[in-house]
Amino acid sequence: MSGKPDAVVVGAGPNGLAAALRLAAAGLRVQVVERADRAGGGLRTEELIRSGYRHDVCSTVHPMAAAAPFFREFDLPSRGVRLVHPEICYAHPLDGGRAAVARRSLEETAAGLGPDGPSYERLFAPLVEHGDDVIDFFLSSRLRRLPTRSVGPITKFGLNALPNVRWLARRYFGTEEGQALIAGAAAHGMLDLSRPLTAGLGMVLGMLAHHVGWPLIEGGSQNLADAMVTALEQQGGELVTGHEVTDLREFDGVPAVLLDTTPRAFVAMAGDRVPEGYRRWVSRYKHGPGVFKVDWILSEPVPWANPDVRRAGTVHVAGTLEETIAGEAAPAAGRPAEKPYVLAVQPTVPDPTRAPAGGHVLWAYVHVPHGSDVDMTEAIEAQIERFAPGFRDTIVDRATKNAVQMQQWNPNHVGGDISNGEASLWQMLARPVPRWNTYKTPVRGVYLASAATPPGPAVHGMCGDLAARVALREVFGVRHVPALRPAPVPA
Repeated sequence: MSGKPDAVVVGAGPNGLAAALRLAAAGLRVQVVERADRAGGGLRTEELIRSGYRHDVCSTVHPMAAAAPFFREFDLPSRGVRLVHPEICYAHPLDGGRAAVARRSLEETAAGLGPDGPSYERLFAPLVEHGDDVIDFFLSSRLRRLPTRSVGPITKFGLNALPNVRWLARRYFGTEEGQALIAGAAAHGMLDLSRPLTAGLGMVLGMLAHHVGWPLIEGGSQNLADAMVTALEQQGGELVTGHEVTDLREFDGVPAVLLDTTPRAFVAMAGDRVPEGYRRWVSRYKHGPGVFKVDWILSEPVPWANPDVRRAGTVHVAGTLEETIAGEAAPAAGRPAEKPYVLAVQPTVPDPTRAPAGGHVLWAYVHVPHGSDVDMTEAIEAQIERFAPGFRDTIVDRATKNAVQMQQWNPNHVGGDISNGEASLWQMLARPVPRWNTYKTPVRGVYLASAATPPGPAVHGMCGDLAARVALREVFGVRHVPALRPAPVPA
């Protein structure tokens, strides 16, 4: 790009790329600067162990990419991004060869829960019926305002969402299967499950299974990031990789700078231009537990005792409701769990392109204390072996990353926290600081556009999109949000 751009985005994760695409749609010259040697952030896919075996290093299952308004507008199919759906969205194995499973069909899922089926339908049917409205409201930047559509279902959702997941599970479900199914989904939030709001995460993720599914991206999550980069370049935008920004003065003269970074990275880059009050608030911003992750190459699919689990894309390996709660309480209290909640994904179940013919990959992580270098390999494999006897015999090779290494791989994962900040009730309402416009920083023309801003973590692009809308309005006087440009029609 010759000459200075109109806007610079620092960080080429999904939020940074979403911000760049919205800015480019307004006709601005946009440059994205990325520390790593390729775009993607948490969407990166790498051959970690052997050639031909593709492992998603962080995010791999994408219900939010299927549901979020930004990606609905981006139109993944037209960009060559194919979502692949497992037959079963997620499963939660239990002792004795039992399992609770969430299918795309709400009715079939409820039927599989026996006596808990009617309660399951009563909880989720209104949310699924109004799925787009529910998602659009909770992915907006204004949770402090009342909803204007689907008011009844959203209000009921809010009342059920505020308590902890134990309350929700016991209120609606009487069987181990029903209780475990909602708890396993809630544990994605990396919070102590006795805390408020954990019920809400379980409900959102459960609803998404029936609304849009829990798909993976064919060939790896990297393909979504690459499609976003291609779309940006088609509009004249530019991606610069392998460059770490340490001082925002590098962009003096650029009207708008958007940061897909942590709040503390912004403070460090801005230096003495940040007022002491804002600096103090950022110092109080809390990061949650880290993750310890394992990627395996397997000789055959995981031999789960329950055959339904073998057809699932995602598997929550934790046991009963109380075992799941205990597994998440330990890392939140600063100690590794003896029997952790294991979040596992079987990519080659719906997507055999991830491995050579006949090959298989498996992905799993557990939550660990913030910044921990503990090795959880044995604990993870023991949990899987508990519900899949013979699992260890299928392992061909493995690669691991502890919480410290996760931060080295991606600086936004402070202490291994892949959510860029704890998803507590307070921090979801005031993220990262208690200001009405949390995207705007005290430095003129500089905006935060990462998962440290509303609506928070997950691959939905909305943090970047919403930050870009603020910059368009305040810096460039663009009052009407420009639509994303469609993919070019092949010649």
